[in-house]
Amino acid sequence: MADGAVQGFTQDRYGAVRAAFEANLAGGDDVGASFCATLEGETVVDLWGGFADPGRTRAWEKDTIVNVYSTTKTMTALTALLIADRGDLDFDAPVARYWPEFAANGKADIKVSHLMSHSAGLSGWKDPITTEDLYDWEKATALLAAQAPLWTPGTASGYHAITQGYLVGEVVRRITGKSLGTVFREEIAEPLGADFHIGLPGSEDARVAELIPPPRGQAAEDGQQTEIQKISFNNPGVDVSATRTRGWRGAEIPAAGGTGNARAVAEIHMILANGGVAKGKRFMSEAGCRKALELQIEGPDLVLGTPARFGMGFGLGGGVVPLPNPDDSMYWGGYGGSIIMIDMKARTTLSYVMNKMAGTTTGDMRAFSLAMATWPAFGVV
Repeated sequence: MADGAVQGFTQDRYGAVRAAFEANLAGGDDVGASFCATLEGETVVDLWGGFADPGRTRAWEKDTIVNVYSTTKTMTALTALLIADRGDLDFDAPVARYWPEFAANGKADIKVSHLMSHSAGLSGWKDPITTEDLYDWEKATALLAAQAPLWTPGTASGYHAITQGYLVGEVVRRITGKSLGTVFREEIAEPLGADFHIGLPGSEDARVAELIPPPRGQAAEDGQQTEIQKISFNNPGVDVSATRTRGWRGAEIPAAGGTGNARAVAEIHMILANGGVAKGKRFMSEAGCRKALELQIEGPDLVLGTPARFGMGFGLGGGVVPLPNPDDSMYWGGYGGSIIMIDMKARTTLSYVMNKMAGTTTGDMRAFSLAMATWPAFGVV
């Protein structure tokens, strides 16, 4: 609808969720957004509304998609978990078993699990690179393979904001002979009919909402940054306008370049929430799903500067993140506010995706207000 009205459905007991979603739009906290929740493999909330552009000329439609930045990491992690569940990938193995060149410069003992948990010491590139270099898979991965770690691997996490996708993605490519985006599409997105893309075809550009950057001053300041933070945040710096280009959208940037909506994100992660089954199809074993919950590292993150608890590719509940069923819950979010939360005990997922960005890296109060309205209806609080 051209007026940006909230569309979609909520099952009866989720009325408070719709009210919260409408309030975010009506109050100006959101310009355009989508929200989806699933329970025991059933989609119980699927909402969208507002506008896909800052000028409010294009309504946010059912099939509107948007760049979700680091929420993309969860798709990359799921792809790796799927390959590991088949026995083709051992998280305990050295990365160099699959990618021999990676052993250079003291990295022979770095494990795949270190890549998955942001503890490999490769949170950024030491050599200067540009945003356009991110579209060059061979260059991005070769530089990382040649580089020495920025800290002793396995001793601490340091958020691999952009590099994680290339690192995990190259391991996947070496094992399967296919790019991570291709494996994700063929093995996960297409079988589920899920509208999420790591490498968006040009034919879909007209459906993409335009991200609205956070106000100046809300983004991370660089005056007080450590050397590790400077390398991680500023080489290259985040340029939101790049997400409007064909170069960014078409490239496979598996830590930050994914394009989709809340429905796709929530329904894909039903695989993990429901013990490996989604939409009647078994993708993985339950044990393979629970691998994601295995704590790899916790403590102050050297890049984010905040306490972190990382499992195999996901942030874990507990610590500073107040998720219900913390021992069975995981999450991650993207720069600006998008998020996915997965509860394996309650068998729930919820995802929020938007175009008006806040200056946060892993979710903000818009998502949490929606989660807090959803949890009582789920029966988990």
